Amino acid sequence: MKTQDSIKTIAINRRARFDYDIEERLECGIVLFGSEVKSIKEGRVSFSDAFAEIKGQEVWLNNLHIADYPHSSIFRHDPDRPKKLLLHRQEIKRLDRRVREKGFTLIPLSIYLKHGLIKLELGLCRGKKAYDKRAEIKARDLDREIRREFKVKDW
Repeated sequence: MKTQDSIKTIAINRRARFDYDIEERLECGIVLFGSEVKSIKEGRVSFSDAFAEIKGQEVWLNNLHIADYPHSSIFRHDPDRPKKLLLHRQEIKRLDRRVREKGFTLIPLSIYLKHGLIKLELGLCRGKKAYDKRAEIKARDLDREIRREFKVKDW
């Protein structure tokens, strides 16, 4: 059995951590083409405005941009095509009930390699209000200022 060392983070959606309160995290697989796998392993992926939605008994990831792999043949993938996520049926049903509640959405948080397979961390999130974001920025600035003061003084 491999340890935690076999996980390599490829990309993190920092914007999602700022815009949303993350209620729950799930690990899921993604259905990809070969050229998409190679592009992701090179880190050529963008999360801008990516979200997941449940259609019937399946979960689809939209707006995840995977750039073209430059060394692929003429059969290139569409960079913005919807990608199917692999989850258990019970997880999909539970997520569907939660997403139907007011304010919840499914947002990709990170993409990583685990035991040679590409996995996606999917978050069940609730949008933050503008005043929550301002309070978070203020707390971060205060913390930075305190650390700077302690660094300047030689205790």
